[in-house]
Amino acid sequence: MRVASIAAIFVAAAAQFCGVCPVAADMLEDAPEEPTFLYFSGVDLWREGGFLHGGVLWSPDGLDQDGFTLKFIFGSGAYRYLSGALGDAEVVGHQLSGSAMPGWRFKRPGFEMTVFAGLDAQDHRLSPDDPSSDLRGSHVGLRSGFDLWYEPNRTTMLAADASVSTIGTSYNAHAAYGWRLFNRVYVGPEVAAFASDDYRQYRFGLHATAFKTGTIELSAGAGYARDSSHRSGAYGRLSLVTRR
Repeated sequence: MRVASIAAIFVAAAAQFCGVCPVAADMLEDAPEEPTFLYFSGVDLWREGGFLHGGVLWSPDGLDQDGFTLKFIFGSGAYRYLSGALGDAEVVGHQLSGSAMPGWRFKRPGFEMTVFAGLDAQDHRLSPDDPSSDLRGSHVGLRSGFDLWYEPNRTTMLAADASVSTIGTSYNAHAAYGWRLFNRVYVGPEVAAFASDDYRQYRFGLHATAFKTGTIELSAGAGYARDSSHRSGAYGRLSLVTRR
């Protein structure tokens, strides 16, 4: 397996959970009228790495309207892998990333989709240094993708997002279905897949989405992850969203 494949998968994972699902409008009755900024942050953990992310989505015509949208994402984290070039020594990587992606939102009752594309930048520092890693050092590329939120009726939801980056030629996809419980939160299954070159990771779990407390909305997911290196274990993620 190419060393870059392992590193790139964590970059893709961080980017995926920055792909914020649109907020269910009828669960934010006390939100400010016509908010234009959506702020988000979160954490993603599994046995071989962990990432923190944050960012902002700006829609000058309002988050509940069709129109131009600009998404900024910032992330940092750490991952580890065994390097064949270093005699199977364990390498710990530290990564910083950022993306600036203009896009367009399509909004209909019970349906919202945003498509975006823009600049993707990443910096990877490895200890010990691994000259065989394609992701070693700083890189600039392009990222594109979409976020989708669909409510077939008042008690169910479907969310999906995906993106692809030219850095590491990585891509990721995520989908979740949920039933609304106690008029407070959607709960149901979720699946995700990440890939980079010859590396693959798959996730199967449960999520709780759009739990509102005050002006903050919480979402979480947990389950089982397995990759093409025959490593498996639990994963967990948590995200926070607020609108202004």
